[in-house]
Amino acid sequence: MELRLCEGHAYPLVRLFNFVSVKLCLCLITGIILGFYFGVAPLFPLLAMLIFFPLLFWFHKKQSREGFPFFEVSMVLTTILLGMFVVAMAMGNTLENHYSNRDLNKEKVWHLKVREALKPNPYSQRYVAQVITLDEEASTGKILLSLPVDSIDSKLKVDDEIFVFSSVEAIRPPLNPHQFNYKDYLRKQAIYHQIRVSNDAFSIDKNQSTTLLGLAAKAREHIISKLKKERFGPEELSVIQALLLGQRDDISESTYNDYKNAGAVHILAVSGLHVGILLLLLQFLLSPLERFSKGKTVKLLMVVLLLWGYAFVAGLSPSIVRAVTMFTFLAYAMYLNRPTNSFNIIALSMLFILLIKPLFLFQVGFQMSYAAVFAIVWIYPKLQKFWFPNNIIVRKTWQLLSVSIAAQLGVLPISLFYFHQFPALFFISNLLIIPFLGLILGIGILIIVLSLINQLPIFLVDSYDWVIGVMNAVVSWVARQEGFIIKDIPFDSVQLVLGYFTIILIVGFLSRPKRKTALVLFAGIVALQGWAIWKQFQLKNKESLILAHKSRNTILLHQTGNVLNVFAQDTSNVDRIANDYSVAEHVKALTKNQIQNSYNINQKKLYVMDSLGFYPIEQDLDFLLLTQSPKINFERLLDSVRPKMVLADGSSYKSYVERWKVTCAQKEIPFHYTGEKGYYDFSELIR
Repeated sequence: MELRLCEGHAYPLVRLFNFVSVKLCLCLITGIILGFYFGVAPLFPLLAMLIFFPLLFWFHKKQSREGFPFFEVSMVLTTILLGMFVVAMAMGNTLENHYSNRDLNKEKVWHLKVREALKPNPYSQRYVAQVITLDEEASTGKILLSLPVDSIDSKLKVDDEIFVFSSVEAIRPPLNPHQFNYKDYLRKQAIYHQIRVSNDAFSIDKNQSTTLLGLAAKAREHIISKLKKERFGPEELSVIQALLLGQRDDISESTYNDYKNAGAVHILAVSGLHVGILLLLLQFLLSPLERFSKGKTVKLLMVVLLLWGYAFVAGLSPSIVRAVTMFTFLAYAMYLNRPTNSFNIIALSMLFILLIKPLFLFQVGFQMSYAAVFAIVWIYPKLQKFWFPNNIIVRKTWQLLSVSIAAQLGVLPISLFYFHQFPALFFISNLLIIPFLGLILGIGILIIVLSLINQLPIFLVDSYDWVIGVMNAVVSWVARQEGFIIKDIPFDSVQLVLGYFTIILIVGFLSRPKRKTALVLFAGIVALQGWAIWKQFQLKNKESLILAHKSRNTILLHQTGNVLNVFAQDTSNVDRIANDYSVAEHVKALTKNQIQNSYNINQKKLYVMDSLGFYPIEQDLDFLLLTQSPKINFERLLDSVRPKMVLADGSSYKSYVERWKVTCAQKEIPFHYTGEKGYYDFSELIR
């Protein structure tokens, strides 16, 4: 199959704005961002749109060609308002019947419906649940439900409805600086609270309704149960489940890290790559239908139905729904066979998706998918014009390499911003796997069908198991070339924007090398480098001291310029916190030291009391840090040393911390517990 893109892809990037779909999409995105970050209630944009709609009709009829573009301006404002409205409705917390607008300080009876089963962690099974009623009053909103992992019977399925008598707790922000912000991540999915319950603290409603998501989840589980009965190896089966069905829960950490380090992790997520290959396969297999009357229409309907059928058995996850929606638009464009610009198709699919699911905009997968597709459509043809070899083998290799290069350029700034690493050998893993991925997917789907009808031959199982094993071995070999994996790359939001700006300018200059484009490119590179220099200048004059939170350990982070000194009771248990901090703060050198009992912070005294409970010599301390649960008479200690503030970290028992907190409240001494309030920053004292 020849790799083809829709016609019109050679348009200069500036001419994208000639398409109405592109303009509307950008306006909708602007509205979604404004509505999300400013927390606009849906009533305001709704009323404003009701005012603008008649004006749109009036301006469309009366506006002259030479006059001020009132219609265009009104359309822009209306689309922005529409974005604000749809994201406000998706967030839901400003709606009157949202559960968060009720009194949540007491335990209540929650009627919940499981909407999604998340990957469990070592301590709990987690689900996204929809609130149906709260104390028998109809309510809306999503909530995070956590159950302990100590019982198989406690596992829930999509569509299960349960009754829980419990209170809720807000999702906590990160306890350490530059840690992954799970609270913000869930907020971008309209989840604000969680419920933790034990296995005997809920009951399952037997009169539960069935939804399409539930049917899809059951279909996927049924397929997985069938595959587990075959003699696939455990590692191979876990990859098969991810590759074909998007189920990654059983993949071992080592296998997942191999795919990530080899730049091939996208193979394990059923998304645009898989659906695009499936679309090409279906177009090829169903092409004989075009010989019949109405054959093209029948072919389109079958392609779309089969794509959505695949999405159904893959569990209708957000990534697969997103990809199938986008390629449904592409299938329709191929059916029309008109000179339709590929950017127009991308913008139309994005517009449709964001109108239905506006919060997809904040998901990394959505951003990377569209960035990759956009880059392929724009950069791939330019690379083919740059060199088009006559030898068919070289040409096919260059085509695959061009697609891989274009996609990686598209996602590079996003990847650096979120993951801070770059697998330099991505093109090797893609070159070795992508050419065979269509065959692997096709045979995998055939295996699923034969397994469902109990007609799967042993030789096909063994052959497919061997193929997946070889693919895992290839990926593992690429991942072991650690010298080509660039990790811990500092990359902030400003560099994200400037990075895309520079990539666009580089591609534009190489496409049309002119003096004007060269000057603009030079300005972009200077801006990117200038920001890096400014960050280094700021770093040179920076000094900070932070008490971090870590269970069973005490950690002080002291940064001076680009050097980080880590003081800890257990220096072997600080790598994760120190590494996250170092990457974000552009730290170049790191040292580890045993924590001391006494520190002077710009003429302020900090005393660290450990399990030995030795009293400090000094009195009138500025800070008293309690670690390792010292067995002391706390009131006598406070009266003796008279600290201005007391701190406790994760190395002490919570029961001790609670007693210290109460005592400090009685004596009106400020108390800071890192397990509750997060890290404590002393930096203001040393500036």
